[in-house]
Amino acid sequence: MRVLVVEDDRELAEYVRKGLEEESYVVQVRFDGAAGLKAAEMTAFDIIVLDVMLPTLDGLEVAKRLRFQNIRTPILLLTARDSPQDVVRGLDAGADDYLTKPFSFDVLLARIRARTRSGEDRRAPVIRYADLAMDTAKHEVWRGNALLKLTRTEFSILECLMRAAGRVVTRDRLITSVWGEREITDNNLEVFMRFLREKVDLAGKKKLIHTERGLGYCLRDY
Repeated sequence: MRVLVVEDDRELAEYVRKGLEEESYVVQVRFDGAAGLKAAEMTAFDIIVLDVMLPTLDGLEVAKRLRFQNIRTPILLLTARDSPQDVVRGLDAGADDYLTKPFSFDVLLARIRARTRSGEDRRAPVIRYADLAMDTAKHEVWRGNALLKLTRTEFSILECLMRAAGRVVTRDRLITSVWGEREITDNNLEVFMRFLREKVDLAGKKKLIHTERGLGYCLRDY
């Protein structure tokens, strides 16, 4: 389960990160609104824990911009204000829930479980594009009747491409989505892409993985 925490109070952000990682969540932390927005645009998270009062962009503006881009990741707002007007503003901006500071970590954890559970119920475990089928629960990929034997990294790259099928996925977005904060060069990515192509673009099948020069990669069947 992947969580993005956007909180400028570094002590609180570290407290939340450490607690969530102890519960086996994968956590990324950003300390201002602009960085949080970029992270949410580039990586698929299961939930975003978003402070309202942030530098560069406040949490409400971040939520609005994500929803404008049709990014439907659940958003849990953290706010020091709990008046009805403040709650309404947060929900109208696109947030799914809110939690008033100071808060109990157990309550935060329960809210996250509730929001991600409902998201899982709505999300089909199988992603399809052309004759590709990816079962994210079983970690299997099929092209037609052929089972593709992908490594964990190849699976993650292909999942990112399939979720954005028909659109260009930049190199930076792929690297951030698959490897997070680890240092991966464009040359490393090209090696993984070559291996993935050899498995996906089978002989006699239409080419699906395309390179968009100077930009990144695109999954398309035309």
